[in-house]
Amino acid sequence: MMTFCCEDMKNNINTNCCEHNEKFQCSDSLIYYDLIFDEYGLIVHDGGNSYILIKFCPWCGAELPESKRDKWFEELEQLGYDSPYDKEIPQKYKSDKWYR
Repeated sequence: MMTFCCEDMKNNINTNCCEHNEKFQCSDSLIYYDLIFDEYGLIVHDGGNSYILIKFCPWCGAELPESKRDKWFEELEQLGYDSPYDKEIPQKYKSDKWYR
């Protein structure tokens, strides 16, 4: 179970829109959490799935976890995956299991 720095962050991450299937489609969604990389970002509402990495909670100011994106790529590269998005990677790297 995930823990959050404050109720505002928890509510924003866990709230689902009844009109949109994805957070990136909903203009009311502000924050995206990437479980695989353990990183938070401000959603860029430009029609895509972009977000701007943030290091502190916009509501309470708490420091957020350091992104594990670089470590994810490094570990997969050591396993022989030069382009992890192009190949079938081990199942544990498709969730937070690889760093927990």
